[in-house]
Amino acid sequence: MSEGRRIGVTGATGRMGQAVRDAAEERGLTVAFAVNRDADPQLENVEPARRFETLLTETEPDAIIDFTGPESAVEYVTLAAEAGVPIVTGTTGFDDEQRAALEAAGEESPVLLGANFARGVQALIDAVTAAVGSLSEYDIELTETHHNGKRDAPSGTASLILDRIDEARGEPAARVHGREGEAPREAGEIGVHARRAGDITGEHEVLLAGNRETLSLTHRAGSRSVFAEGALDAASWLVDQEPGFYRFAAIAAKLSETDQ
Repeated sequence: MSEGRRIGVTGATGRMGQAVRDAAEERGLTVAFAVNRDADPQLENVEPARRFETLLTETEPDAIIDFTGPESAVEYVTLAAEAGVPIVTGTTGFDDEQRAALEAAGEESPVLLGANFARGVQALIDAVTAAVGSLSEYDIELTETHHNGKRDAPSGTASLILDRIDEARGEPAARVHGREGEAPREAGEIGVHARRAGDITGEHEVLLAGNRETLSLTHRAGSRSVFAEGALDAASWLVDQEPGFYRFAAIAAKLSETDQ
């Protein structure tokens, strides 16, 4: 995001909210305001979430970056759209009704949704799509690993990868979440495994096996700053767009071209 821009940050004391504020400071950006549902009065420069709508007017940010939960994210996106402020959300776990609300907000102001803001993940998805197209008869297992505080399972990134696999195959596959007892593998199914432990930032592995060989495609994030920087890049792009509902996967290539 260009130096001099002003951003608002929701979920400001969470893992990603803190990473976004740190990355913004490193880039010389101004955090116009930061809010959190359970704001501690002792925390400097973090306001209670109930002031979000007022702060939009008082501070006039160029864009908002949101990493919270589905319910609160919909509320933030709706209010930002009503105020005409572009908003990027990396929140995952939306149901169909909540996703529809995000898309509706995009009719008023630019809204961008990203399950994962690491460009390497987009490259992983491209590689998985190509591999599935070439090895259509191979068995597929997906394993994702995150820190012990992550709420949704499988992760939003894992769900995105699974959707792309379905598209590459031309039909939806049955998804088996973990295995227990007598559970022989059925043809065409995809095994999905979610692990939660320690402070692991994020790992996704897609395993394809068949014809006496295996292919493993893996992405590991070494720091949350990767996602924070990607979200800032997305916000920088979004402020110049017309109202609409955008996805990070669709603009990742454009951001890469800008860097070259």
